[in-house]
Formats: sequence, structure tokens, C-alpha cells
Amino acid sequence: MLVKVDSMLTNEEIVQVFGGLWSDLDSENSFPKKRPTLAHYTSISVLEKIMSGNEVWFSNPLYMNDMEEVRFGMMEGERLFLMSADIEAACNDSNRYNVVRSTFGHLINDFSNKLAFDTYVFCMSEHEKPDGLLSMWRGYGGNGAGAAIVIDTKQIDENEASPFIIDKVSYGSADERRSWIIEKITEFSRLLRENSIPTEKLYIPVHLFFERLKLFSLFSKHHGFEEEREWRFVYMPDRDTSGGLKSMLGYAVGKNGVEPKLKFNVSPMSGTTADDFSIEKIVSKIILGPTISSPLAKSAVCRMLEQNGKQSLVLKVEASTIPYRAT
Repeated sequence: MLVKVDSMLTNEEIVQVFGGLWSDLDSENSFPKKRPTLAHYTSISVLEKIMSGNEVWFSNPLYMNDMEEVRFGMMEGERLFLMSADIEAACNDSNRYNVVRSTFGHLINDFSNKLAFDTYVFCMSEHEKPDGLLSMWRGYGGNGAGAAIVIDTKQIDENEASPFIIDKVSYGSADERRSWIIEKITEFSRLLRENSIPTEKLYIPVHLFFERLKLFSLFSKHHGFEEEREWRFVYMPDRDTSGGLKSMLGYAVGKNGVEPKLKFNVSPMSGTTADDFSIEKIVSKIILGPTISSPLAKSAVCRMLEQNGKQSLVLKVEASTIPYRAT
């Protein structure tokens, strides 16, 4: 990147320069270049609700089983950003430094108080073994008595205007994830120091750094969850500029009390999905858990699909052959 020292950068040039903060993203192994087969493990009762209502419920990550979910990246990012001597030195002016800090603080507060509430994820696991993963059956598939809904992402059309982001989760220890944030702050400081950016435009690079931090926070987890090989469909409310999914924002009452939910209707939606988008199109198979893999159970699930208008999925029902006995 050619550094401009004698003249101020335009908005477009600032975006181009600080786009380097995304240089570590592996686009070759991310959607849409990589289109894996993914499995969502769930209970039979949830399977029936999905098929009867054509509705998939996305969860707020702050309510999920990883207690550090999203919080770690955002909280550590805020702490390290605001205490960074590199950023202060790069600003080389108390007024500019205050603008950078106040802008970042505003973005953090806006996310924490508004956007985080209606940010939602739908979690899936890379599916390679025909019987599914025993750890996933135990943890999410009703201890073997549930089902795995297998999705072929080749059947999902790319749409840059969509409020959804699809990508795989990266894993690391607390120190490794903290080191990533520090490296990004160092890179941000260098770019800020080497480029002439008007004070009134400092909000642009700060916003770009914040967006990269937010993406990292949403798609990274503690390495203890690594065996899940998770991919995520994430609904970003700030990307839903047309408000097309606002009517799907709701709630559910469960074991943890009342939780916010995105009740996504799996049907064609202008500007978001393809014209032929449907459950029948994207589901490649339905696998019954190893503890309910009897012919009788399979027949009952097939009847459930037929009675809910999913005749085309009947031939896609399989049973896991893992010899697992739940205790």
C-alpha cells in the first residue's frame, strides 16, 4: 500500500488502507468459496416444530453455553484498545487521541446497549461422518435421542446484501485470542501513524477496527469447544437495512426464562434469499440419533414429515448406526 504523507486521504482511500485489518481472513476456506455440508443437532420435538412451521430459531449468543461467548472479544478488545500506548503515540495529539477513544467508546456502548440484544446465531457442525459425531449427539442431540438436520450449503445462494454472515468458528486459548487482539491494535496503530487522516474522519478507521473486532468476537471460541467444528449463520441487525426480518424478532420461554429469539421463516425473501429458497431445497438428509434408530422410529418420523407437507424429505431420513446406549 502506497502511503500518502503530504495529502489527506479520502474516505475511499481510508477504507482501502484499513481494509488490511481483514487480511488474515481465510477467504478460500470461508463461505461462499467453501461450501461444507453442515449438521444441526437437536431434539425430535424441535425437528417437528421446524418442519411444521418452516421456522428456524436463532439464539442470542449471550445466552449460549460458552460463558465467554462474544463477551471475551468485545470486553478484552475494549480494555486493550483504550489502554494502548501505541494508539496514543500514533495519534500524536491529545485532541485526536480523545476523538479516537470517544468514537470507539460510543461504538462499544451502541453495540452493548442496542445491537447485541438482536444479534443472533444458528450453530451447525461440519458433517463428514455419515453417523454424525457422538459428542454432538450427547451434547445437543437429546443424548442420542434427537436428530441431525444436515444442510448442503451449495444450495444457499450468495447475497452480499443479506443481513446474514456464514462462516466457520476459530478456536484458541484466552491468551491466543488476546494476542490476536493486540496484533490488530498494533496494526491499526501503524496504519494510523503512517497515513494522513483528518481529525474529522478518524471515525472511519475506528469504525473499521470495531467491525473487525466484532466479527472476531462472533466467530471465535475457547479451544475447549474445538471438537464441535462449528460453523455459524449470524444475523447482524445493523446489516438489515431494509428491516425485512424485523417482524421475525421475538422471544421464547425456556429453562433459562425469557430469551430473545430470531424466528426465521425459511421461505423466499426478496433481497435476502433466492426465489426457490426452502427447507426441502437445502436439507440433504435427516439423521435419527443412535438411541432412536429403530425402523419404527424412522417410520414415525417419515409420517411426521408427510403430514407436515415435507414428502420430498421422507427418502432423506436415515438412522445413525453408532452403538451408543444412553445412561
